[in-house]
Amino acid sequence: MSLFLRFRLRNIQKNTLGKTFYSSKAEEKIEIPNRIPRGPTDILRALESTVSRDPTAAHYKYHDDPFLIPMSNVGKRTFAMAQESGRKAAHWIRKEHADLFNHRECEPPIETFFPKITFNKNSKVTEEDLKNVIDDVQISEAVNVYKICKENNIEVSQVSQQKLLELLCYYNSEDTLDKEFIEERWFRQSSRLKEKQRKIWRDGNFAEELFISIENPTAEVYSAIIQGMAKHLQVERAWQLFEEAQQKGIIVNTDTYNSLIAVSNYLKEGYDQRWSFAFDLLSDLNRANLKPNLGTLNSVLKTLSTMGTGRVTKTYTLQVLREFKDIGIEPCLASWYYVLITFCKDRGPTSTILTDILNFVENKEHKIQDITDTNFFVTAMDICRNHLHDVDLARRVDKMLNFGSNYDLMGDSYKESIYYRNYFVLLSESLPLEEFMRDIYEKYVPHIYVPEPGVMGEILKIVDINGAIEFIPKLWSDMTVFDHTNRENLLETVLDIMVNNEIESELKENFSNIAWDIFNRIENQNENRTNKIMFTGDLLGKILTLVTRNKDFIKSCTVMDKLDKGHSTIVGVPKIEALSLFVDQCIEEKQPSRAISCIQYCSDSGFPEATILAARLNEKLTLDENHLNNLSKIVGDLSTMKAQ
Repeated sequence: MSLFLRFRLRNIQKNTLGKTFYSSKAEEKIEIPNRIPRGPTDILRALESTVSRDPTAAHYKYHDDPFLIPMSNVGKRTFAMAQESGRKAAHWIRKEHADLFNHRECEPPIETFFPKITFNKNSKVTEEDLKNVIDDVQISEAVNVYKICKENNIEVSQVSQQKLLELLCYYNSEDTLDKEFIEERWFRQSSRLKEKQRKIWRDGNFAEELFISIENPTAEVYSAIIQGMAKHLQVERAWQLFEEAQQKGIIVNTDTYNSLIAVSNYLKEGYDQRWSFAFDLLSDLNRANLKPNLGTLNSVLKTLSTMGTGRVTKTYTLQVLREFKDIGIEPCLASWYYVLITFCKDRGPTSTILTDILNFVENKEHKIQDITDTNFFVTAMDICRNHLHDVDLARRVDKMLNFGSNYDLMGDSYKESIYYRNYFVLLSESLPLEEFMRDIYEKYVPHIYVPEPGVMGEILKIVDINGAIEFIPKLWSDMTVFDHTNRENLLETVLDIMVNNEIESELKENFSNIAWDIFNRIENQNENRTNKIMFTGDLLGKILTLVTRNKDFIKSCTVMDKLDKGHSTIVGVPKIEALSLFVDQCIEEKQPSRAISCIQYCSDSGFPEATILAARLNEKLTLDENHLNNLSKIVGDLSTMKAQ
């Protein structure tokens, strides 16, 4: 064998050995992870999670223009509702002119862009059409399609009937707001709070008709109708149907038991009766071999929260939490909300259970598991302010709210407003004013929270107590933007602070401008406006003092003319100090006629100091015969008077 061949053979053997050795190292089992279902917006959500919320920036729904961003609560609501109105108009046009919107060129088709199919008596429908309108939560159309099916003897399966019944019971046979109208949902919740405290079930609605028409109703049918009636507080009829199901040997599901436990305070009056009622239902649940769930825990806690402030109620609450935890059911924010309103009642003893609750729930991202989850944060902040007066605890609650996506559990605009109202008032009363204005006020106002007039009044009081008059120009500027200038009590407070804190600085001009702004706003009010702010002598006196301190003689004269001409209609009179200050300015400006008019006003108003002011005018200025005669008619002989 030649040397060349032996060399090549040796190289081949080395390479083969190397490959064999390498492949043996690579023979590791590759495990492909299970596919994770992704939604169409998951990538956007992932990107959003990398950007923290900027409280100093306006919400993305507003135009990115400082002149168009609304600053007041009314302006924000109007802006959002105007946009929503435009969407509704577009929906209406699409509905009325459906024939113009049937171009299905996109692939895949986006069903939301296409008109919703409507049906009439002549429509050829199938059970599939019924399923589609049920899935789209079109309550009226679902009822309409079902009736057409029955009229045309089209068989509807028991499954579809059950789905329709559940839809009608959940929404009380009423059309719900389209899921696209987010802003209306956000702002309308406060107006619906009162409805939750009374029966709103529509007796004889189509849900009841459907229930009656079903032959041999199953447990699912009874469960749906009972839950619907309990949800909308037709509690007596719900209980009757529950007893009827028991007599027939029908076992309803766990959620049905939960719904009845939750309305025990409507079925039973006494505390002992309520607890016995709830306990009996839990016993029935156990005998039926049904497993309790989170809804069961919340229903029991809700019942306990209506049973007063006694120690027994609190003991039962802790016992229930422990027993449910033993069977693997962890409380959600709604559960803790019921615990809070059980332990921290207005007329009950002080409880620090919120501290213990926060130890369990903070530094976690919570997902909604119960509709009442949205009550937790607003209730917790209310307890921090009104029950415990604890700033550190309030900061912990706020930190938890802004952790991850927990802000989604705020609920609606009404709860958000109450939450920040309590947070602001508590911090303004507890923190040094400079720290509050720098770290809290500047951070949240106006894009996160616009202080209501009551909160602004509290802030002004703190400013007055601390003598921090340097914040007045900033607060007044905000008040004008927030539409608070139509509140008489706030105007009085601002004027009092500026008048009672006389200063020798550039703030004099700012205070004068604010006072003059107040004067013009009251003077130029709409005549047709209800609850108009009326000028009073005291209010005009404060304005006169502020503009006079800044040597704004023309403005001072305008205010004095308002007082003089409205002497018979303006209620009250200004303080003599304001009138004396005006006379002194008239002397500086060498305007004796103006001073004499003011002295005449003082005399007519019954001020004995009118003679002193007259003597001062006579001493400081050289008056002609006409002026002296006018003064003598007002105060008498000037030769016997001395200026002070």
